[in-house]
Amino acid sequence: MRTSTARRMGTALAAAAALTSMAACSGSDSADGSGKGKADAVAKASPVAALKQVQQKTGGAQSAKVEGTTEMGSTMSMKQSGVIGWADGLSGAITVTYTGGTMGEALKKAGGDGSVQARYFKDEYYANAGAGMAANTGGKNWIRYSYKDLAELGGASGDVMKDQIQNSTPEEGVKALLASGDVKKVGQEDVRGVSATHYSGTVDVAELTAKNSDLDAEQLAAFKEQLALAGVTTQTVDIWVDENDLLLKKTERAEMKTGTVNSTLFYSDYGTEVPSEKPEASDTVDFKELLKQGATPGGAS
Repeated sequence: MRTSTARRMGTALAAAAALTSMAACSGSDSADGSGKGKADAVAKASPVAALKQVQQKTGGAQSAKVEGTTEMGSTMSMKQSGVIGWADGLSGAITVTYTGGTMGEALKKAGGDGSVQARYFKDEYYANAGAGMAANTGGKNWIRYSYKDLAELGGASGDVMKDQIQNSTPEEGVKALLASGDVKKVGQEDVRGVSATHYSGTVDVAELTAKNSDLDAEQLAAFKEQLALAGVTTQTVDIWVDENDLLLKKTERAEMKTGTVNSTLFYSDYGTEVPSEKPEASDTVDFKELLKQGATPGGAS
């Protein structure tokens, strides 16, 4: 029982970590809804000036539908879809479905059906890995994760994960490009039938994390060491923006010792309503309670 519970917790954590590839560390800015009249001015502006406007408009939209895919070497391939909001921290509901890799296999061996539902709130998130796993948690379907607990339990990586989950928005790709120092405008391309401007750049992962997290010097040094062990140094970020300065698509690519990481995400329906209902308390178990029962995240018992 403990091993199965630990596997489920590790899978839920990994799903959330993978989900942060949708839009890692960022904040939001307010903006009004107008933007078409500025199309000509933006076209003539430098990529940096144009992206600052995109950051403002996308941040001001406060919510969107999202869908996409992520591949991480032989470890994982998955697809995700749902709704996220960022008016006051991260909120929303996402379904992650594993389509291949060792992580998906582990989830199914532990009793899951290959998918994880996640609900996000300002200070916590909830994960449901399927009814088949509830036998390991006293019949309760949802596990609650406090961001504070994740930071305390995970050291530097836990703090980074907490920041990424808690502050994830579609602005991240824009902020990453602005921080890259080599952003360039590629040109006009079609994204699902919509004309969009394509921008690209290369980001130093450790440097971006240092700028967008609350890690102290010791934690940042530990995180950089973890990146080095994984073989991660930079990632290539590409975004596509419509005429209203809203992000339509984002891709990220990076090389790790265990393989290539590829993420592609599409954003639509900005301003959509975001689910706000938490799982029933009677159907929820706290992550720390599972730890007290003897299980540990990541698959150990």
